[in-house]
Amino acid sequence: MMTVLLVLHLFVTLALIGVVLLQRSEGGGLGIGSSQGMGSFMSGRGTANLLTRTTGVLATLFMVLALAMALLGRGEAQRGSILDAPPPPAATGEQPLQPGAAPGTAAPAQPAAPPPASVPTN
Repeated sequence: MMTVLLVLHLFVTLALIGVVLLQRSEGGGLGIGSSQGMGSFMSGRGTANLLTRTTGVLATLFMVLALAMALLGRGEAQRGSILDAPPPPAATGEQPLQPGAAPGTAAPAQPAAPPPASVPTN
C-alpha cells in the first residue's frame, strides 16, 4: 500500500512541477502568442484559470497523499535511526573483524602455528 501511494505521490509531484513551470510569473499563464479568436477557454485568461485550478487540485492531492503516507508509516514498528543499527554482515564471504584488529586486515580464524624448526643438513 505504501509503495502504491509513494508512486502516485511521485507522479503528482512531477505533474505539479510541470504545471507550475508552464505558468507565467505575471499570472498570464501561456498567454503569449495565443489568438483571441479561439474563444475564452484558450485565451490568456482562460489558460491562466485552467493552470491555476490544476495547480490547486494537484497541490491538494500532494498534501492528502503526504498526510496519508505519514499516517500509514506511523503504524509501522519504530525503527529509530538507520545509524543506530549495526551494519549487516558482508555477503562477500569475508569474516567479520575481530575486536582490536586493524581495518583492512582479516583476523585469522585460528591461531597461527609456530613455523617448523629447520634443521641444517651438511
